[in-house]
Amino acid sequence: MISVFSLFVFFLNKILRKWLNVEKKKPFSYDHVNAKHKKIDWTIRIASIVLLLIGYSVNITRVPTERIWFLETYFILFAFMIVSETVRAVMEKRYAENGNNYIFTIIQMVVFSILLFSLFITDFFGLFG
Repeated sequence: MISVFSLFVFFLNKILRKWLNVEKKKPFSYDHVNAKHKKIDWTIRIASIVLLLIGYSVNITRVPTERIWFLETYFILFAFMIVSETVRAVMEKRYAENGNNYIFTIIQMVVFSILLFSLFITDFFGLFG
């Protein structure tokens, strides 16, 4: 299932890059639009790490059935992804040379959000649980 999704994302990215005339980014790199974006991004990353540590500390002391859902690791990571990509899209809309970069970023964020949400809701499509 993951390989099918990976192929879908690969071809979707290829088609969108051609249609929106967006340059391909280096894999495993995070290019910031400008210095302001870099500061905001690192603030979001540090806040997420602090929230992960606090959430773990709070939830580890609780009974497993009474954990606080918004302090769970999966929720904080999902929120980090949404906030980080939203900031990236806003910065690309305002400051990027190519005006279509933000559209590409938003489409990618929506596709990955749908995948992650569906994986979580279905217990990885029935593979776990």
